Amino acid sequence: MNEATVTKMKQMNLNGMHNAFKTAIESGKTDHYTIDQFTSMLIDSEWDERHNRRIERSIKNARFHYKSNIESLNFEVSRNLDRTLILRLADCEFVAKNQNVLITGSTGVGKSFLGTALGYQACIEGFKVSYFNTSKLFAKLKIAKADGSYLKELAKLQRQDVLILDDFGLQALDGQNRITLLEIIEDRHNNGSIIVTSQIPVQGWYDIIGEKTIADAILDRLIHNAHRIELSGESMRKKRSKNIG
Repeated sequence: MNEATVTKMKQMNLNGMHNAFKTAIESGKTDHYTIDQFTSMLIDSEWDERHNRRIERSIKNARFHYKSNIESLNFEVSRNLDRTLILRLADCEFVAKNQNVLITGSTGVGKSFLGTALGYQACIEGFKVSYFNTSKLFAKLKIAKADGSYLKELAKLQRQDVLILDDFGLQALDGQNRITLLEIIEDRHNNGSIIVTSQIPVQGWYDIIGEKTIADAILDRLIHNAHRIELSGESMRKKRSKNIG
């Protein structure tokens, strides 16, 4: 009877229940539970299994370029990284409130690592996240305009709870990318969160965007409800080189 039950659980894709039930039988611990406790244990195991699969699927769909998490962040004083602020952001209330996070700092100080850590945490909390290198996203959307899939691609972005734009501002925006950024920002205004990382201080973004009227429209929506983090300190690459030496 137990063997038939285990087989049926497997066939019904009740993998959490299957593993818990099989383990309990093999370890001889089935007699340690009341019927209610055993049922609860099986349901909890199935819930945990499905919850973990959802998280793994969300992380995979986010297409992060880096592997990072909140626990691995370096809070050295020299980095100007406020532990209290980061832990508050890690509860992802900023996502629920459709707020943005703007992370700036020089090359190699860990902007992308921090942005990814916040995105990873959002996946754990059940939010949909997409990571993009900003230049590659603009290139992708230019192709989409040419082949007629632009609106479909924008709709995909709009469905995300968190959009990570990494390495924003490496190049000044041309007219097409400027309008594209405005459309992305407008779609997400009060409807989603954006995490932006950039080597350029926020006050320099006007020059990167160009065309004052559009820059004002973009930055007004992007900045007014944003948490701003300006990282400092030595490049992580230089620090690693010193340690090796």
